[in-house]
Amino acid sequence: MSARPRKAVIPAAGLGTRFLPATKSQPKEMLPVVDKPAIQYVVEEAVRAGLTDVLIVTGRGKGSIEDHFDRNVELEVFLEQSGKADLLEKIGSVTDMVTIHYVRQREALGLGHAVSLARDHVGAEPFAVLLPDDLLVDESRSLSSMIEIYENLGSSAVALLEVDASDISAYGCAEVEPVDDATFRVRGVVEKPHPSEAASNLAVIGRYVFTPEIFEALDRIPPGRGGEIQLTDAIGALLDQQDVYGRLVEPPRYDVGDKLGFLRANLEVALRRPDLGPGTRALLDEIRARPPE
Repeated sequence: MSARPRKAVIPAAGLGTRFLPATKSQPKEMLPVVDKPAIQYVVEEAVRAGLTDVLIVTGRGKGSIEDHFDRNVELEVFLEQSGKADLLEKIGSVTDMVTIHYVRQREALGLGHAVSLARDHVGAEPFAVLLPDDLLVDESRSLSSMIEIYENLGSSAVALLEVDASDISAYGCAEVEPVDDATFRVRGVVEKPHPSEAASNLAVIGRYVFTPEIFEALDRIPPGRGGEIQLTDAIGALLDQQDVYGRLVEPPRYDVGDKLGFLRANLEVALRRPDLGPGTRALLDEIRARPPE
């Protein structure tokens, strides 16, 4: 049995142009989903899956991410003296359970390039990659099942999402063979194919568990679309060396890098919370009851 991965890589160097002007002076990863930055949900997911070492790939203007996961002694003292133990626990719980490191991507050379910057930190170990634009609200079951694939088979694994066939051109598309109801052997991956040329409606989304051979694959591939190093292309190159498996993710999954996906995530996460659910439902009912303008 292969050793269990313990490290996670979170690429967070993107410019967030789809959320301008909100992201002019703050990272898109720090935009809140209800009352927590989107990136914190992803770090918490990694922790729940047993990953205890996180490397965040940042870029220019991302200092608030480091500040968020650092201690704020003055705030901690204020909350303690104010008797707000629940808030004190919330701001310290994640950083108490995980070690977080940072590396900067100095040029926007693509997701594959961002992952390659983790080589020195990861070394010869398996590791997970979690993209903060993809928010999974499944108590880390999908990520844990991908880690189990690595433990049992010693192979890399990618997360797959069933999408409408007309939407597959927005994703990397996986050509697969079924292993069971939720697991597939990946035979190929094509970045953003035309729907008429897509091998399936299974999209590769932002959760991966890689063997360290992914770094060699990243070295071998030429720049792809937009002159960037595409992680999808590296997965295709990795298939020349080893099996790669795909695992269907459990819904819901939110694309918080998209405005409507971000709004949906805020609403649905609020609806699930005992403290906010009733009020959110009442608010939505009130909005629906208004006459059209």
